[in-house]
Amino acid sequence: MSVATYSLPPLPYAYDALEPSISKQIMELHHQKHHQTYIINLNKALEASTKASSEGRLQDAAAQLSAIRFNGGGHINHSLFWEGLAPSSSPDSKLDAAPKLAAAIKNTWGSFDKFKEVFGTALLGIQGSGWGWLVKEAVTGQLRIVTLANQEAVVVGDTPLFGVDMWEHAYYLQYLNGKAAYVENIWKVINWKTAETRYIGSRDDAFKVLKAHM
Repeated sequence: MSVATYSLPPLPYAYDALEPSISKQIMELHHQKHHQTYIINLNKALEASTKASSEGRLQDAAAQLSAIRFNGGGHINHSLFWEGLAPSSSPDSKLDAAPKLAAAIKNTWGSFDKFKEVFGTALLGIQGSGWGWLVKEAVTGQLRIVTLANQEAVVVGDTPLFGVDMWEHAYYLQYLNGKAAYVENIWKVINWKTAETRYIGSRDDAFKVLKAHM
């Protein structure tokens, strides 16, 4: 029985391209070490689960579910995260690159500044490690801000438009315990063009990066 394996997607920009918002050192460690480790452990868990299932050892296959969920979530989240960033010098990092999404944000929160405030409060309210996401709801198509613990991922219906990694490895080497400064500066490198594409496209389109690197 063949097993799906995943590989590390290359960044769509240089490691120093997001400076000064995110340093080259952080990007290298975050991408090459942290993300790569999630992929290695995901592939191991998938292989072990598939082998156990093929041999009728359901108990051993089930034992891999938590590892698949955690490491699979880590791979999903980071793959979406990298695509959701762009150099501050790029036109893709300007809100003008997302006219339909910007209108929906204004309609939902009243203004972009209010949206930033609400999103920032949600991010800084995460206890421990986790992620904050702007999502498009599956049924209503409305926008919603969600926070998820650890490496939980937006995998149940909603479409992730962009996310912010609030694990310490995403900012600590540069910002130390200054999470608020990290949150403020990451707005300068959000890829609004990608967010717009995810907003107007299908949910499957948002996750196509995963299939591209199997």
